[in-house]
Amino acid sequence: MTTEAQASGTTSGRLRLQAETALQRAGTRLGPATPTRWRARVLTAFTVAVITGLAIGLRFWQLDKIGFNSDEAVYSGTAASIAGNDTMRSMFPIFRAHPLFLQILLSFGMHGEVSDWAARAITSSIGVATVLATYLLGKRLYGTPAGLIAALLLAVMPYHVIVSRQVLLDGLMTLCTTLVLYCVVRYVESGALHWMIATSALMAAAVLSKETSLVMVGALYAFFALTPSVRLRLRHVGIGVVVLLAVIMAFPLSLSLSGRSNSGQHYLLWQLFRRPNHELLFYFNAVPVSLGWATLAAAAIGLVWLRLEVTWRERLLLVWIAVPLMFFTLWPVKGFQYLMPVAPVIALLAGRALARTATIGALRRRRISNAVAVVLTAILAVTLVMPTWKRINPSTDGTYLAGTGGLPGGREAGRWIAANVPSDAQLLAIGPSMANVLQFYGGRRVFALSVSPDPSNRNPSYVPVPNPDLAVRQGKFRYLVWDSYTANRSPSFGNKIVALVGKYDTVAVFRSTITVRSPSGKDGPASVVVIYRVRS
Repeated sequence: MTTEAQASGTTSGRLRLQAETALQRAGTRLGPATPTRWRARVLTAFTVAVITGLAIGLRFWQLDKIGFNSDEAVYSGTAASIAGNDTMRSMFPIFRAHPLFLQILLSFGMHGEVSDWAARAITSSIGVATVLATYLLGKRLYGTPAGLIAALLLAVMPYHVIVSRQVLLDGLMTLCTTLVLYCVVRYVESGALHWMIATSALMAAAVLSKETSLVMVGALYAFFALTPSVRLRLRHVGIGVVVLLAVIMAFPLSLSLSGRSNSGQHYLLWQLFRRPNHELLFYFNAVPVSLGWATLAAAAIGLVWLRLEVTWRERLLLVWIAVPLMFFTLWPVKGFQYLMPVAPVIALLAGRALARTATIGALRRRRISNAVAVVLTAILAVTLVMPTWKRINPSTDGTYLAGTGGLPGGREAGRWIAANVPSDAQLLAIGPSMANVLQFYGGRRVFALSVSPDPSNRNPSYVPVPNPDLAVRQGKFRYLVWDSYTANRSPSFGNKIVALVGKYDTVAVFRSTITVRSPSGKDGPASVVVIYRVRS
């Protein structure tokens, strides 16, 4: 036997031993089924069903209580365009910015009536599927108890619940990247080519969901580079790269065939050179509370407590967290939902630690250890459920963070526009966020004051209004729209729309209000969207 063959045999033997150890931790043994084993299977199936029901309940509760935000309107409008809606196509072209995997999935529910609930139901279902994928991944890595705990934590985690309830690209991307992790684990354990192909195909699907998931390719490279014990075959890597590129090329090829390749290039350049929209430490301030401080603590304690048992498994999970965290921290453009792929991994590391508490002590004390694990898991789940429940119910404090929910009053204003504004009329809003929402619900073209006339400082999808005063005077805009969300984010442009309202003969024809709580603790109405008609 050659040295290479001996090394290969040693590696395979070690991997089989690790797989058997994982099965032993799960309380599973080879051989014919026994009554005890059947009871364990039934209990596991029941627990999975309960966790799935909890995930569904939190993601579908009051799902359309508040209408879309800007990104939701864009992706749903694009889906409607794909489905053949001519009105939407004039405002939301099919080839606009991102790849179209999610939009194509949404388009199957956009034939006929365009429904915001139906669109959110699809992304919420994808979120539930991610919970189940996390269970399978955790079971494969650390056994059934760890997988169940990880799935439970993700099912109730505010970060994942909030984002997966919205029509955003990040939910589908997270499902794909979680399945990528599962396939990587299977490849490391078996060395089989078909798992490498599955890894590449799912990684490509993640990229077609959202192009920023290319950063996870870097995470895969870092893992294999830092794990010499995992032997990669050059032929497998080559085939995997070919599959990855072949699937990804579907998007640029479709852009080229449609004659819209310049759109993708302009959007990429704008993303690369646009101004930072948040401070450097945005993710360290905004995301941990939504992941759950107790969940993060459990994951960290487990890494320290079980440091002597660290294998390629923990290295894979830590790389999956570190690479996107570093990339998006340094990347000037930041969004609350960009770190979604790390949420299942955090849940897995916490589930690993909690599951291991059940093995502390001698066999005669195992019942006590199991009870401790159950209690700790329940406490941790409660610390997640409470903020999640608060976040999925309409807020009365008037706060808003992009990527955490819809725009209050936007749907109501858009529907009023659809019923009362002439089809050829154009509107002028403060910013493109509200403009997108009004276009989706109202079916009328809405421009935005805050869109820069400098092509290097604006999203190429938006059309600027170089001289809004002249445009209103010439009758190009017959309606002016003020909204509190954009006015608070861009006070200067909010003041400009107020100045236009005061300068010309206008009348408020629609006003949308919500109930907010003042600093003194009293509830009262507050205007969130006001539409003015220019009478002359």
